[in-house]
Amino acid sequence: MQVRVGTVGGRAAVATAVAVLLGGCAGAADDAGRTSASASASTRGVAAGETGKKATAAARGTTLGPAGSACELPVRFGLAKGWKPKPVDAEKELAAASKGEDGDLAGELAALFRQGPVTAACEIDAKPAGHIGFLRVWRGKPGGADAGGVLRAFLAAEKGVSEAKYHSFKTGGGVAAVEAEYVKTDELSDGTKKESAFAVVTPDGPVVLHLGGMDTQEHDEMRPAYDLARQTLTLS
Repeated sequence: MQVRVGTVGGRAAVATAVAVLLGGCAGAADDAGRTSASASASTRGVAAGETGKKATAAARGTTLGPAGSACELPVRFGLAKGWKPKPVDAEKELAAASKGEDGDLAGELAALFRQGPVTAACEIDAKPAGHIGFLRVWRGKPGGADAGGVLRAFLAAEKGVSEAKYHSFKTGGGVAAVEAEYVKTDELSDGTKKESAFAVVTPDGPVVLHLGGMDTQEHDEMRPAYDLARQTLTLS
């Protein structure tokens, strides 16, 4: 993420910046293969609360999280092949945003790097794998918060969230987690799209993994990479 307040002019530019950060700057979606509705549903599996079914995970590439990986985190999980991780220096980005002349604009930009009790730590780009969107990792400070409380605060800080459905589960690595499936109104298009997120608590603070996407179809097609993270996540 390289957004800077000093180089962005007005709210229209914020919308453009957000679109770029969400991966909406490319037309690659037309070239990416589209799965059928039934195939998309099958990828959700247990993650969507469909008991008796197993979520379909993406093919695993490398492991993200341990020392020496692209993003060093309190957790580690399998990274889908083709997805490209990049660490985010949230404190640096927030400091840059706070220096902007337009206070409202700076606040909107700051929201890209801090959401509720967590700040952005890593973004994993799906474009190299043929999709438009990101799997993002957010981190919080150690404390007494539980996973459910962190996730609810995370969604409460996001505009346009509705129809949130929460449930508890354990990751494949045995870590207790809380997940939310919800609908978000897109401020750029006024349309709605499906998004997913889950939270865990570690000795080094809470961690939230969030999967968005340009639209619901992209979200569903990227879901196997998110399911891979769910099924392989463990503490570092």
